[in-house]
Amino acid sequence: MKIEPRQVDAFLRRPDARIRGVVVYGNDDGLIAERAAQLARSVCEDLNDPFRVVDIAGDVLKGDPARLADEFSAMSLMGGRRVIRVRPAGEESATALQNLVEAGAGDALVVLEGGNLTPRSSLRTLAETEDTLAALPCYPDSEEDLERLVEGAARTHGFTVEEDALAWIVERLGGDRGQTRSEIDKLMLYMVGAESKAITLKDAAAVMGDSSSMEIDDVVGATFDGDLVTLDRALDRVFAEGGNPVQLVRALQRHADQLHLVLAHAANGGNLESAMFKARGVPRFGPVRRRFENHLRSWPIGRLGEALKRILEAELECKSTGLPDQVIARRLCLAFARSAASRRPQRRS
Repeated sequence: MKIEPRQVDAFLRRPDARIRGVVVYGNDDGLIAERAAQLARSVCEDLNDPFRVVDIAGDVLKGDPARLADEFSAMSLMGGRRVIRVRPAGEESATALQNLVEAGAGDALVVLEGGNLTPRSSLRTLAETEDTLAALPCYPDSEEDLERLVEGAARTHGFTVEEDALAWIVERLGGDRGQTRSEIDKLMLYMVGAESKAITLKDAAAVMGDSSSMEIDDVVGATFDGDLVTLDRALDRVFAEGGNPVQLVRALQRHADQLHLVLAHAANGGNLESAMFKARGVPRFGPVRRRFENHLRSWPIGRLGEALKRILEAELECKSTGLPDQVIARRLCLAFARSAASRRPQRRS
């Protein structure tokens, strides 16, 4: 049977008693490991218990395909239900899994940790089609998944997360559940002993990011927004804290490059959604994503081409003219911001 996304949490807490084996697969190795361990603990909390937990490598089953069924039918010497963990499990485990389906009585739970199994995989197909087996997919977390993880961890430790901090944290997570858990755990450890019970953007940045990079991000955002007031303040903060003007110019270039790449893809018959998915470094979701989309709408590809030329000229000026780097970077940002502001729709009075 296939485990649908809406069924995952309930299944992990209490797997169907009819299920003999679960194939956990996908392209998120951290999530595969986490969910496989959670399934195993639903049977035996102590995964180091030698009497109730058996570990088998998938390649062992290739030479001994009957072993899985034998282990399933065996009784625990000390009592209690047993769990059999097969990791890693690939196509070599398919025959052993078929033997498990055809085995006699037994009450163990078999958990197989597969990799990124394709729809043609015999191991995955068997788990999806047999009534006594289950297939549990594990793919990168969505924005909602990540928000639940962060807020759930915060609640467990007695904290709340401010909205802007949550959006910033989520933007930097995802791709691998193991890494995500590690980053969240570091943040919770940092908050131990804090006077405030609200996790702020400053708290998150102290653990998960470079504050100077954050401030440069603020400059880049305000520049392409055309927000002159916010830009002026952000530039003051960056330079007051010793920010590198050349680094700032290059951050402008990276952002313009990303916008240009996405728009070029769309101009060649693609669409913005697929282009944003393929482009490296493009924000996935949240307020940063919405801001990026606004920049796509307000900066046509021709203007971006001109902007990239001016950025390269500014970096060359920083290195060759002897003018103060801060003046060159500030002048460039303000010029772009004024250009963006002049093209914003004017509000009617």
